[in-house]
Amino acid sequence: MKLYLSYLIPLGFILIAATFKTTGWVPDLPASMYNYANITLPQHLNNQPIQNLDNTPAENPITDAGATLGRVLFYDREVSYNRSIACGSCHLQELAFTDSAQFSVGFESGLTGRNSMGLSNARFYPNGAFFWDERAISLEHQVLLPIQDEVEMGMSLDTLELRLQSVSYYPQLFEDAFGSPMVTRERISEALAQFVRSMVSYQSPYDVGRAMVPPGPAPDSFPNFSALENLGMQIFRDPARGACGTCHATDMFVQVDARNNGLELVSVDSGLYAVTGQLNDVGKFKAPSLRNIALGGPFMHDGRFQTLEEVVEHYNSGVQAHPNLAPQLRQGGPGGPPNGPPRLLNLSDTEKEALVAFMHTLTDTFFTTDVRWSDPFIFVNNTGLAERLPQLAANVYPNPTTDRLMIETGLDGFNPLSIQVVDIKGRILQQYESMPAQVEIDLTGLPDGMYLLHLISLEGQSMQKIWKQ
Repeated sequence: MKLYLSYLIPLGFILIAATFKTTGWVPDLPASMYNYANITLPQHLNNQPIQNLDNTPAENPITDAGATLGRVLFYDREVSYNRSIACGSCHLQELAFTDSAQFSVGFESGLTGRNSMGLSNARFYPNGAFFWDERAISLEHQVLLPIQDEVEMGMSLDTLELRLQSVSYYPQLFEDAFGSPMVTRERISEALAQFVRSMVSYQSPYDVGRAMVPPGPAPDSFPNFSALENLGMQIFRDPARGACGTCHATDMFVQVDARNNGLELVSVDSGLYAVTGQLNDVGKFKAPSLRNIALGGPFMHDGRFQTLEEVVEHYNSGVQAHPNLAPQLRQGGPGGPPNGPPRLLNLSDTEKEALVAFMHTLTDTFFTTDVRWSDPFIFVNNTGLAERLPQLAANVYPNPTTDRLMIETGLDGFNPLSIQVVDIKGRILQQYESMPAQVEIDLTGLPDGMYLLHLISLEGQSMQKIWKQ
């Protein structure tokens, strides 16, 4: 019998897992695997120019079983040293697998040195390198580095292999994916890479509009766009105006290599230069696909821009001169003088607004809610009951906190609210029963660190991370 849960049957607000005896977080996976290997792309994304961007290696094709294992690994806090965070802690599906923070919080509350890069359509980057400085030569290489990073997850690969071998739900998952229950770093790498490569966004308003026009070069307007959105698309593509499409090319909106985009450099030792040591790589950074870019702020490798409006203004008036500045950002473009000054767009306020409006058409809400890429873990308590309730809206502040935490749910005051403070091993440390819509709880007696706040009412439940410091 498989030890992970398979499609539990709802009974009111609670699902009963009669045969499951373990207490804690377990993956709830479907009886039949989701389709990861054969996603049907629309015609405008199913052509040779797009396929030429695909960095999937022949030796690690996407399989349903491999990506399923990768999904569990991606969201499992077992992969961090103190079991406090997972890959999905810094790459949130609702934000197109980015993080809303400028720098993400690691396993011991340290901050990462770079902004978390979005994972939308990560497989469509032809040179296959990853991280802002492209220090990982492939996705298979990249997925193991945050696990070993002393700030992010703090694990050694030897410890990771030993730990996962003792986790009850992994033997069957590894056997399904690779033919035997053996846990190895190579298999972990391949499964995680398969899951990330399966994250293809293709159902945005842009894709709807693209499908409404004839095949071939996209026209200047789409029937489903507003006048402002169509204007933004025209500026984006026009080499004499925005020229954004000269770098963010094809319907995948991707660059083919790292480039210097005229940011004011805080340190020369950044970007590709930190990896290659070549002076012509100073200030060059990888750029992810622009798909779902509106969900990805803060923006740039160091999260210096909070809004898309600030990003557009950078290209409009803020590009800095540099010997390595991308030719597309120089006066005269790629055919102009090799050391020409920066090209400023000098857009009107309406044109800048239009560019931002167009970038919002690349937001794919199907992608950000698709269960295939969602967190599969549920919490099974010591009675064998798996809680599965609708999401409860809750405002929790201040977070982080030194002692007291305020919780606002908007409940009417007649709806019982159960509040649990849970540690990273799933143990309930504090529990309250409350009626008011606004509740204050005291964390004074708890050690500093990360906890989970679990709210349960008849209206739904909420599980979110809280920090005490």
